[in-house]
Amino acid sequence: MSIKTERIGSNLVKEISYILATEIKDEDIKFVTVTDCKVTNDLSFAKVYYTVFNLNRKKETHEALKGASGYIRHLLHDRVDIRHIPELTFVYDESIEYGKKIEEIIEDIHEDDK
Repeated sequence: MSIKTERIGSNLVKEISYILATEIKDEDIKFVTVTDCKVTNDLSFAKVYYTVFNLNRKKETHEALKGASGYIRHLLHDRVDIRHIPELTFVYDESIEYGKKIEEIIEDIHEDDK
C-alpha cells in the first residue's frame, strides 16, 4: 500500500465512522465501530473492517451495512476530496475476538500455575 492509499483509507475510516454515528438510522448499524479500511492502489475498491457491540446480531449488522453501502458511498462523495469514491465492501474484523481468546488462554495458563 502506498502512502496515498493509507491516507485515503485513514480518512475513510474517520468519515464512515461519522456517517454511521450520525446519518444512518438503522438500529443494526448503531453500534458498529470501524477499525480499518484498506484501499486498492487504483482507488476503485475499499474493504472497510468493522466490529459490533452486540455479537448476537453480527449477521444482521453485516446485511444492514451491505444494504447501506451505496448510501454511505453517496454521502462520502461530499465529505472526501477524491475524484472517485471507492466501491465499499464491509468485512467483519475478527482480530478483536481473536485477541480476547488469546488473552483468556493466557489467563487460564496463569491460573493453572498458581
